Amino acid sequence: MSETRATDTREGGDPGDGDREDLREEDVADLSTGATYRSIGEQTLTEQEERFEKARRTIGLFLGPVVLVLLYIIPMGMSRPEQNLLAIMAFVIVYWISEAIPIPVTGMVGIALCVLLNVGSADDVIGAFGDPTVFLFIGAFIIAAAMLKHGVARRFAFRILALDWVGASTTRTVIAFGVITALLSAFISNTATVAMLLPTALGILGTLAVLMKRKGEGIDRATDASGRFDPSRLRVGTALMLMLAYGAGVGGLLTPVGSPPNIIGRGLIEEATGRNIGFLEWVLIAAPIVLIFFVILCVVLLLLNKPEVKRLDGLGDYVAEERRKLGAMSRAERNTLIAFSTAVVLWIAPGIVGIITGVDSSTYETVVDRLDEGVVAVAAASLLFFLPTNWSKREFTMNWSDAAGIDWGTIVLFGSGIVFGGLLRDTGLAERIGTSTAEAFGISSFIPITIFAILISILISETTSNTASASIVVPIVLPVAQAAGVDPLIPGMAAVFGASFGFMLPVSTPQNAIVYGSGFVPITKMVRSGIVFDILGAIVILLLIPVMVNLVLGSG
Repeated sequence: MSETRATDTREGGDPGDGDREDLREEDVADLSTGATYRSIGEQTLTEQEERFEKARRTIGLFLGPVVLVLLYIIPMGMSRPEQNLLAIMAFVIVYWISEAIPIPVTGMVGIALCVLLNVGSADDVIGAFGDPTVFLFIGAFIIAAAMLKHGVARRFAFRILALDWVGASTTRTVIAFGVITALLSAFISNTATVAMLLPTALGILGTLAVLMKRKGEGIDRATDASGRFDPSRLRVGTALMLMLAYGAGVGGLLTPVGSPPNIIGRGLIEEATGRNIGFLEWVLIAAPIVLIFFVILCVVLLLLNKPEVKRLDGLGDYVAEERRKLGAMSRAERNTLIAFSTAVVLWIAPGIVGIITGVDSSTYETVVDRLDEGVVAVAAASLLFFLPTNWSKREFTMNWSDAAGIDWGTIVLFGSGIVFGGLLRDTGLAERIGTSTAEAFGISSFIPITIFAILISILISETTSNTASASIVVPIVLPVAQAAGVDPLIPGMAAVFGASFGFMLPVSTPQNAIVYGSGFVPITKMVRSGIVFDILGAIVILLLIPVMVNLVLGSG
């Protein structure tokens, strides 16, 4: 979303001070170069950075095809579609991590290979791009572009920065944003939450970057090889964006309606065990896990991406002055808020209905079916093209030129992830991986089965969406536990929670893809942070799920 990030910084400039205006325009240029999917030649790198990037991309460029060919020709006892898919996914993952070619292009190459190597028909493979999540991305990105264009994001950003508790602390700014994200995602889908808050996060980063440069504080590490300040290199930017993505994933576990894997897994577990897991019971089980892991998230994320400065003295005065300059809302801002509020209300509605009527009721099922998140997003975004800003000139809040500038690369990237998730399920490769692993390690008792459930759900969620991971893993884990004479309730719950802990790759979850598209999170940093949180998440789930399920549901 690099195109919109520049617009956000431009809005609300300082017209009265020549030096400050020049600085704002310079910062706009810097922010606009922070796009992801860039070749080495499109970046200004130090000699050390250039050597690393060349080595990483060159190794990946040649390693990917080698892995593809080897896994394609070596006999593995699989059906041909399964083995072909395994070879293709290994190739794609190597290219995604190494960025040998732009990441969205890698996804397209993988899709073409799936058809050429007969993993699935063209209709089956490409048809996944009609998934509602793709339309959720499109609609949410258009709304975000309007919020940035018309300055609504700046208003939200300044309002958060003006909170007494946040003050001038960069650390508290990141934590406060994480708290807001986690609480919202407990009732709104993780994807919708991140898409909704991304413009505000970009507004906050734009404000911090401007003030840091003016004061000359903490910008040494954010200076490129040409000596120019590049805000996309700021560690505080990486911390804030990853907090947005990871905080949504953690907060989404708090309620059964917070994330699709919760609903899917809960239904499968209740069907297999005959035990009802009520809304309150789910919250009681999840709350300690969410709280403890959120604390871990704050500590580790800020250690791995330590903000360049702890405090920005003068931030309060600067924010107060900028809020004063914004003045009253323009018609374009009000129109944008109408579209935004429409989306939020309709995204929240299913969660509220679920609390009132229960997620098993026909009313809830009807509301969820009618208020599909993707449909809501594109419907709300469409309002921006109907609400006028100048009726006499037939000018509206957004035009198609604005919409055409959204981050289509991220949309293509996540569409590719949906394709691979569906093929993992349809070819039976995911089930084969799960059952073969269980048999190979002789998993036949409570603790090993629970560990297996957590690890396999996290592993699969790294290469496809958390929803697909829950749909694939829970049906594998439940019969494995039952066959071993183990109560499947705890392993099943562990698998559901593990499905939301895919943190390493942009395609692991929609929220990862969205923040990766901001340009503030290099894939190397996402992988580094993601590995740490995958491991810590597995440990937290293993230690707390058995305890909480026993306390709340009396499983035994």
